[in-house]
Amino acid sequence: MMGLPAGTRIWIVAGVTDMRRGFVGLAGMVQTALQENPFSGHVFLFRGRRGDLVKMLWWDGDGLCLFAKRLERGRFTWPQATSGTVSLTPAQLSMLLEGIDWRRPRPHRKCKLWLALVPDLQLRRVRKPK
Repeated sequence: MMGLPAGTRIWIVAGVTDMRRGFVGLAGMVQTALQENPFSGHVFLFRGRRGDLVKMLWWDGDGLCLFAKRLERGRFTWPQATSGTVSLTPAQLSMLLEGIDWRRPRPHRKCKLWLALVPDLQLRRVRKPK
């Protein structure tokens, strides 16, 4: 994950976005639908209909950046609202991009499996004395 400057706001654009849009289309959507400036340095996140692809639009001071991430399994957690925006913290953005439900973070099943395989951390507490 890239480091965002202090004070950067992160906005989830609610609803479904046409993922064929690029720099110009998404920047235009930010300006018209959200009445925001895409060159403000804030981060804007968009999700497609299937939910496995997100695009992130961000002005870094030198140019407009467009990042995309597709999940191999599962879907990105998205608000139920059909219009408007939702603000996230940088920690919630990291969870969202990892495919974790940022509204209710829980250990991933891979993490639970790893904890079960570490004998001296978790399993000693679970084993009953003989």
